[in-house]
Amino acid sequence: MAERPEDLNLPNAVITRIIKEALPDGVNISKEARSAISRAASVFVLYATSCANNFAMKGKRKTLNAGDVLSAMEEMEFQRFVGPLKESLEVYRREQKGKKEARKDKDKKTDSEEQDKSREEENDDDDERLEEEEQNDEEEVDN
Repeated sequence: MAERPEDLNLPNAVITRIIKEALPDGVNISKEARSAISRAASVFVLYATSCANNFAMKGKRKTLNAGDVLSAMEEMEFQRFVGPLKESLEVYRREQKGKKEARKDKDKKTDSEEQDKSREEENDDDDERLEEEEQNDEEEVDN
């Protein structure tokens, strides 16, 4: 686990970016307020992880999954976030599926190209053998 409580904090750059996206233009935030938000976000993440871990343990699993996190959000009484989280999860899964299919298509294309190359090489080898045989036949006829 973490050696110091500060090790559990989220990166300041990430917190700053999230804060800037949430606030309207022209609004500034003090360093102290940013630090407080960072600590609060870290506590929230740890609490959500702990609740999700309880659901995984009830399911006799050691790995947290998306369902555990969604159940934890409901248990923590953050139901209003469950819908948007489910939508984001579906978008993520579609993106991953698209990437996986694109990778498969690329692999298939690469495999077929390699097969075509090996066929061409085999044909070239066959052509060379035929030429050698023809030359040998011609030499035998000349002799």
